[in-house]
Amino acid sequence: MLLPRLAEMRQKNNLSQRQVAQVLNIPQQQYSRYEQGINEIPVRYVIALCKHFDLSADWLLGLSE
Repeated sequence: MLLPRLAEMRQKNNLSQRQVAQVLNIPQQQYSRYEQGINEIPVRYVIALCKHFDLSADWLLGLSE
């Protein structure tokens, strides 16, 4: 599952990949692969990001503006 707004969300919050990875309790390299679309991000991480950053999953998935 490619999240088109994953990097946008991170940049809007002025965070590094390492900082977002810490929110998810994963290595930075693993998070980087999610942003690049190399690996699919597990749904549990999508939920965690939406809760942490107060985002809609629809927005993060690119389904709404």
